[in-house]
Amino acid sequence: MTSTYNNKITAVLGPTNTGKTHYAIERMLSYNNGIIGLPLRLLAREVYDRMVILKDRSSVALVTGEERIIPLKPKYWVCTTESMPTNISFEFVAIDEIQLCADLERGHVFTDRMLTMRGQFETLFLGSKSIWNIIVKLFPNIEIKGRERFSTLSCSGSRKISRMAPRSAIIGFSVDNVYGMAELVRRQKGGAAVVLGALSPRTRNKQVALYQNGDVDFLVATDAIGMGLNLDIDHVAFSSQHKFDGTKMRMLFSSEIAQIAGRAGRYMRSGTFGTTGESKPFDEKVVEEVENNKFDPIKRIMWRNSNLDMGTGKKLIESLEMSIKNPILTRGPEALDLAALKLITSTDDYCLNINDPNLVKLLWQVCKIPDFRSISLNDHVEILSTVFHYLKGGSMIPDDWLHSQLDKIDRYDGEIDTISKRLAFVRTWTYVTQRDEWVNDPSYWQAESRRIEDGLSDALHDALTKRFVDRRTSVLIRRLKQKEKLVAEVNQDGEVTIDGQFIGKLHGFRFIQDKGSSVAEDKTIRTASIAALEAEFHLRSSRFYNAPDTEIDFTDQGGLMWGEHAVGKLLVGENTLSPRVIAFVDDEAGNDVRDKVERRLNHFVERKIESLFEPLYLMKKDENIVGLSKGLAFRLIESMGIIPRQEIINELKDMDQDSRALLRKHGVRFGQFNIFLPLLLKPAVTRMRLVLWALKKGFTEFPSAPVAGLVTINANNNEADGYFVKAGYHYAGEWALRIDMLERLADLIRKENTHLGFEANSDMLSITGMTNEQFSNLMSGLGYDVTLGERQKVVGITSDPNPENANKVYDNSDNSIAKETIEPEMQTFWTFVWKNKKSKTKKDMKLTVTKSLTDRKREKQKRSNNSSKNKKQLKFDTPPDPNNPFSVLLALKGK
Repeated sequence: MTSTYNNKITAVLGPTNTGKTHYAIERMLSYNNGIIGLPLRLLAREVYDRMVILKDRSSVALVTGEERIIPLKPKYWVCTTESMPTNISFEFVAIDEIQLCADLERGHVFTDRMLTMRGQFETLFLGSKSIWNIIVKLFPNIEIKGRERFSTLSCSGSRKISRMAPRSAIIGFSVDNVYGMAELVRRQKGGAAVVLGALSPRTRNKQVALYQNGDVDFLVATDAIGMGLNLDIDHVAFSSQHKFDGTKMRMLFSSEIAQIAGRAGRYMRSGTFGTTGESKPFDEKVVEEVENNKFDPIKRIMWRNSNLDMGTGKKLIESLEMSIKNPILTRGPEALDLAALKLITSTDDYCLNINDPNLVKLLWQVCKIPDFRSISLNDHVEILSTVFHYLKGGSMIPDDWLHSQLDKIDRYDGEIDTISKRLAFVRTWTYVTQRDEWVNDPSYWQAESRRIEDGLSDALHDALTKRFVDRRTSVLIRRLKQKEKLVAEVNQDGEVTIDGQFIGKLHGFRFIQDKGSSVAEDKTIRTASIAALEAEFHLRSSRFYNAPDTEIDFTDQGGLMWGEHAVGKLLVGENTLSPRVIAFVDDEAGNDVRDKVERRLNHFVERKIESLFEPLYLMKKDENIVGLSKGLAFRLIESMGIIPRQEIINELKDMDQDSRALLRKHGVRFGQFNIFLPLLLKPAVTRMRLVLWALKKGFTEFPSAPVAGLVTINANNNEADGYFVKAGYHYAGEWALRIDMLERLADLIRKENTHLGFEANSDMLSITGMTNEQFSNLMSGLGYDVTLGERQKVVGITSDPNPENANKVYDNSDNSIAKETIEPEMQTFWTFVWKNKKSKTKKDMKLTVTKSLTDRKREKQKRSNNSSKNKKQLKFDTPPDPNNPFSVLLALKGK
């Protein structure tokens, strides 16, 4: 414990955010060479990166358990405390976080470096004031410099995570606790970065970058952040006040709380700390100690003999377990390396009986391989034993065996825990490959283990981010904070993205937001979308306003479409042909956009209706139409081009041919069943007429137009009254016939003798597209009596003139007489007779043709005996309409 050099020893003690590490770096760089020992691999990497910027890469070395970057002639060494080389002289030596001498697991390493490592000109100890009295007792002539925080640290009490302010760090003391808190933050706040002591520097840096860059506003970490990691944190919240110290669960010391809470605040910016989750608020005494940086002094520090006897394994163990008579120094719990040495010598006879100092030294070096995997001691010792037996004869670790170990973990799929375990395994092999004398081609194996570690680090970062960060929310929050103008990108499918993040779909002028995983996320997306879509709404409304009418259409339900997107709908207006329009425009788009869209829709609807119903508009403008013609024209316009004749039968009686001629000039046809304009029976006109009629009727669900091209449609009696007329069809029986085809049918019927009865010919069936039976039902609905009869079917048959063969049938193929009498095949036929009867109701317009089985058998017997034809006349329940125009035709023929 005596100084090798007559040098200056200084201790810089104080809380966090006092610039101690920065001061040490400045002091080291003032010498020709120097070394600094740091408590964490992560912190060592951070300091190394800073020094590379200040100097150059060729001047700075980095040495940790798993990472060795040593230039040809380095001047400055940045190391973890355990990795500090003890066989090199330096002008300057610094040891950071010196209060860790009291740590149960690692304290003996820090104590050893404090007692044995000296700089030729300056030695610097950095740490908490809690170790002040220990240092003074060990080094009476030491110079102590106290430091105060650049900013204040105060307790803000307890608060829920849902009320946690941005730029906060939440501390957990187990992996499960950290993951649970991070999941909660993601649901309530959109995401959190995760920092654990076991993370590789690459993963840790990427996670910290998420937080530092503002991608997320929250950090969930273990107490690892208390060891000098410099982050922009405003508040530190403890989710627990207990931790497992390697042997038991215990309360946190005030000094430990201060070390972690001290991460809040940066330079001159003050910070706060408190509790969250299930943790109770801090006791007043603890708060006072942390805020004032006054803690109970450390009374003892951990120590282990470093003057080891390498004679035999037994002597090595004895020297490691040596006690010291010093009230300040005490032996801590048995470390992993000593436990491994004891187990390997007790289970392996070869190791037990080693008496070669070089082999004992090699065995001790092997036993110091860290157990990054945290597996059982037996499994860990099994690996150590294998490595030792490969090396004991001066050989190297076989390439094929090392390959087999690395191949097991050279994969990057799986969940967080799976990837973390692989990363822990590769850290063990990274440590091994750093020993040049243990492996063939160290550069190759170091590069190979580094490749796998980097790949697993990236995979772990991606897995952590995927699980605990809503990437979309984090991107949007960052952009909103930057107060830059957000611009949305909209693809051909209407998908809206901001910085590549999908936020929803734009249907016309309505934004359908993608569902978030939390209320906070939904709010963020909505806020971002409103800002980003402002320009898009204006641009889109201008495109829509200038779009041709061919890009706009209406639906059977009164919707207004722009391509595939609904942009509005029709509402009932002051008159049938003048509906109102309402636009589908989000309120966030603004009144200017809404007004422009509504104007364009009104223009489209007006032109569309005028185009489809142009004959009606021309008729309305014709000043020559006066008197009774004008009245009928008005009725036609109101009914959109179709009026059943029965509704205006009296007006028609008063109209002379000249009055009718005025309307015929505009295409009006005075049919026997309907007064209509044939041009207004086109499918597009029919669709619009049904929509306008449904609006007027106030239907909630609009009836659809019949399929274009159908002449007859089957009526199911569920149609609303007036539907068939507006669809351009005439209802009769169980059928509805298109009104222009009905007039063609009437023309054909005029040629028949409707008084004596007639049968349907091929032209009639062709016009209607019906079978004979369907046609009979239609004719019944039109007011005819329908008679059903049967007669012998004569198709390609020749009879013999001989009376004896009267009832025999001849085959047309050879004109020979059949050997036996064949019953003649019977044919069903219908006869239609006009009867001047009362009008039928819709319910009665159904043809009923009934025959009992007995009647059919009786008629069949009569045909066999008498060879006669029988007919059965079927009457209908209700007489036909006396006003049917066919009655006029019958009267004329009667004359």
